[in-house]
Amino acid sequence: MDKVMEEYISNLDLGPVTEYDDMTVIPIFSPITGPNYMTLREAMEKDLLLITEVDEEGSVGELLVKNLADIPVLLLDGEEIIEAKQNRVLNTTILVGPGEEIPIPVSCTEQGRWAYKSRRFSDSDDVAAHRVRRSKSASVKDSLRREGQFRSDQREVWNEIYCLSVDAEVHSSTQAMKDVYTSRETDLSKYMEAFPHVEDQKGVLVLINGEIAGLEVLSSEKAYKLLHDKLIRSYALDALLSPEKEKDGKDAVQEAKEFMDKTKKTEESRHKSVGHGCDHRFTGDKLVGSSLTVKDKVIHSVFFNLA
Repeated sequence: MDKVMEEYISNLDLGPVTEYDDMTVIPIFSPITGPNYMTLREAMEKDLLLITEVDEEGSVGELLVKNLADIPVLLLDGEEIIEAKQNRVLNTTILVGPGEEIPIPVSCTEQGRWAYKSRRFSDSDDVAAHRVRRSKSASVKDSLRREGQFRSDQREVWNEIYCLSVDAEVHSSTQAMKDVYTSRETDLSKYMEAFPHVEDQKGVLVLINGEIAGLEVLSSEKAYKLLHDKLIRSYALDALLSPEKEKDGKDAVQEAKEFMDKTKKTEESRHKSVGHGCDHRFTGDKLVGSSLTVKDKVIHSVFFNLA
C-alpha cells in the first residue's frame, strides 16, 4: 500500500459500537476531504444522470452513462440500477465528470430477463449484498491483473445471487437480487432503525457473527449520508441469511483496529479508472479491497474480509 492510502487509513477514527442481532456496526470518521461531487441517487432524482444500454441490442457487461450535471457524479462499486433490459450493478467505483458520456463496466443481477422494461435505468435504492460485492471485487481484481479489464466473473455473481435466493427461500421469476431484498423489507427495516446515520460519519465497519465483514469510507460526509442506508442494507441482508455462529468474545474495537492494520500491509496495483482518477486494488491476508483516488485524494475505499 502506498503512502497516500496508508496515511488515509491511519487517520480513520472509530465511533461508538452498536449491536443488533448478529450484526455489529462501528461508524468511521475521517478528517480527509476530497472534491465536490453528487451521488448517483442525487443525480438521478434531478434527472442529471442518464444510464442506458450501450445500444439497441445491449451488452450484459457494459452500459452507457451521461452526466448532465455541472459537477462530477460518483457511481459506487456495487450500486444497483434496475429496469432497461435487465438489472445491473457497478463493477467498480467511477467518478464521471460533468458533461461526460462514457461506457461503464457492470454485472447482471437478474439472470432471467433480457427485454426492455424501460429505456433508462433507475436507482434500485440498494447496493449488492455483501457476499456478492465481496466475490465480485475479487474477480474484478483478477480480471484487471490478467487483461486490464474491469470484468467480473458473471457466473459467480449469478451463483451468489442464487444462494441468496435459496437462503431467503425466495423464488424469483427472473432470478433478480432485488426480489430477495423485497422479500425481507420488514426485517431489514429493523436493522435500519438499529444502525442510524451518525453526524459527521464518513464510513462504516461491519462485523457479522463477531467476524469482520467489511470496511467502507467516502471522502464526503454528505455523500456517505445519502449512501448509508444502502450500505447497511447490503450487510444486513447477509446478516439475516447467514447461519448463526457462536461469537468468540473478542472486542469489536480491537478486531476493527487489527483489520485496519492488515489493510495497510496489502499488496497494491494501480489502474487507470474508467472515469476520473486512479483505481487501486489491494490484496492481503484473507482480504481484498479497492480504492478510487483523484489527484492523490481518496474518494472511496472498501475492504472485504475473505476469511
